[in-house]
Amino acid sequence: MNPDEIKSKILYALKFVTDPEIPISIVDLGLIRKMEVEDSKVYVKVVLTAPGCPYSAMILQQVEEGIKAAIPELQEVKVELEVFPPWTPFEMTEQGKEQFKKLFGYDLVESFLKRYGSIESYYELVKKYYGIEEGESDGK
Repeated sequence: MNPDEIKSKILYALKFVTDPEIPISIVDLGLIRKMEVEDSKVYVKVVLTAPGCPYSAMILQQVEEGIKAAIPELQEVKVELEVFPPWTPFEMTEQGKEQFKKLFGYDLVESFLKRYGSIESYYELVKKYYGIEEGESDGK
C-alpha cells in the first residue's frame, strides 16, 4: 500500500471518530493537524477544539485504535496532541460547518469572530492559558 492509500484509509476511518461534545467527525472538525506515513509507520498530530479539553486522552486513544483497526498491517502508529497553535473553527471542512449549523443553530465561525475578534487575539488568550511566553509557540 502506498502512502496516499494509507492516508486515505486513515481519513476514512477517522470520519467515525467524533468529538464527545460536538458530535461531528474529527476530520470534519479539522482536528487532524499532521499525518506522515513512512513505510509501515504512521505519525499523526491532533489538536482539540478547546485548550485543556478533558477528553484529550480518550480522543487520542480513539484515533490510534481507529487507525490500527483500519490498517492492521501497520507496524507503528504514533498519535500526539498539539496544543499550539490552538484549533479554530476556520479549520473545519465545509461539511463540518454545515453539520454544526444544523446541530446547534448558528455559524461557529461568525460566533468565534464576534467573541474573539480575530484568530490572533484568540491565540494570545490561549498563550496566556498555557503560560507560553512571547515568541514561544512550539507546541509546549
